[in-house]
Amino acid sequence: MPIDAAKAVAAEPRSAEIGWGHKDVQLYHLGLGAGTPATDPDELRYTLESRLHVLPSFATVAGAGMGVVGGLSAPGIDINLAAVLHGGQSITLHRPIPVQGRAVTTSRVAAVHDKGKAAVLVLRSEAADDDGPLWTSDAQIFVRGEGGWGGDRGPSERLELPEREPDRIVERPVREDQALLYRLSGDWNPLHADPEFAKVAGFDRPILHGLCTYGMTLKAVVDTVLGGDVARVRSYRTRFAGVVFPGETLRVRMWATEGAEGQVQVAVTVVERDDAPVLADTLVSLAGHS
Repeated sequence: MPIDAAKAVAAEPRSAEIGWGHKDVQLYHLGLGAGTPATDPDELRYTLESRLHVLPSFATVAGAGMGVVGGLSAPGIDINLAAVLHGGQSITLHRPIPVQGRAVTTSRVAAVHDKGKAAVLVLRSEAADDDGPLWTSDAQIFVRGEGGWGGDRGPSERLELPEREPDRIVERPVREDQALLYRLSGDWNPLHADPEFAKVAGFDRPILHGLCTYGMTLKAVVDTVLGGDVARVRSYRTRFAGVVFPGETLRVRMWATEGAEGQVQVAVTVVERDDAPVLADTLVSLAGHS
């Protein structure tokens, strides 16, 4: 079997030093579609170094880290990239991410779940700098055709949407070249750029990175619910329920709870395909106002 679950989980964590600066942050934000309109003061928080703040989802690409593709080279794992999809993602922020920094990341395979016709790898990466922990990131990687060995199925919780109209609804267009720009932040999987590879993986054309949709969605929440205050994001999790093709439009529905601390529940669909689901079980947990 290409996945040896026991060997993968028992492997020693891998540590690496990473660093990033304002250009890495700006490139990441541009890959999410930031900068439209280019002179909008709210967009300049993402694009102009003198006003820059860091969207918390930058944790998924900072210094490239273990990364999705890198994690698939861990001991006990030997799989075909064409069988791989990003199943879910969560990040927990211990404090705001600085515009420039250096940190040590410790990465490991935290779990391997047997879903029958597929396996799910949980790749965990923890980052800390001289001042202490920065973030913890969990990527759930869905590997088709690798299940069925009788292992633990893992959690399967679902988050029901509120039975009321959303508090906010915004639409975010995905540029035709957005996957090409986003991959410059470190995810080089050819599924997002090479039409021939995409066909082998079962798609008519390259698809957008799930983590790009993930970042676009958090930006929508920060901009429309949090008034641009990235420091209020404590954690953010989602399940990838469908694919997005460059050129399509995301519809982001948001339900916010009241109070000094709360949550924003989110559902993301594709406008052009009759609101086909893209992100599900999506929750942004918030800190109180500073």
